[in-house]
Amino acid sequence: MREIILDTETTGLRPGEGHKIIEIAALEIIDFIPTGKTYHQYINPERDVPQTSTDIHGITSDFLYDKPTFNKVADEFIQFVQNDTIVAHNIDFDIGFINYELQSCGKPSLNNKKVDTVTIAREKFPGQGVSLDALCKRFSIDNTQREKHSATLDAELLAKVYIELLDAREPSLDLKQEEYIQTQEHNFDVSKIQNRNLPPRITDEEKKLHEEFIETLGENAIWKKIK
Repeated sequence: MREIILDTETTGLRPGEGHKIIEIAALEIIDFIPTGKTYHQYINPERDVPQTSTDIHGITSDFLYDKPTFNKVADEFIQFVQNDTIVAHNIDFDIGFINYELQSCGKPSLNNKKVDTVTIAREKFPGQGVSLDALCKRFSIDNTQREKHSATLDAELLAKVYIELLDAREPSLDLKQEEYIQTQEHNFDVSKIQNRNLPPRITDEEKKLHEEFIETLGENAIWKKIK
């Protein structure tokens, strides 16, 4: 099962107010395992980036000046996503922006199946924090590099969170320990025990004394019946 973990950064909160996408990151997972295939692009929004937004993600208008506009990267993005399920944290925000941009450049909207990790987290942990940072903390996922929002880093963190939310993480194996056990089993040679020249458990003198002791027990002694 192929799924796409998606995150975007924007100039603001509402595309209807003229705000635009400035960064898209997507990564592929198959059967809940990241494959290493990713899509990432910074985008020139052809407008300013408000300081309030830059404070969140650190992306400035000057940085985006020479980046491609959305219509130049739309086909490549669609080709990467294909028709597979899209997973995002508050997915309606990201898909809403993407579809607005697609419509603006005359392309059809995405109709992929959507999975919202916010909804899953709220159902699983009612009344508790479900921000990406809160979920990373809950699942002991290292997010120390997340000083500001970043579509690339956030998509990578979300992939780990999503797998944990669904209890889909593969159990880890101590391969070195497993290899050691198998090696010991394969190298065990019972003949080393069977063929060892071990000393007898009793000496001849002890055996003689034992036989003399049995003779003193009389003819009906059980020791003589099993001798």
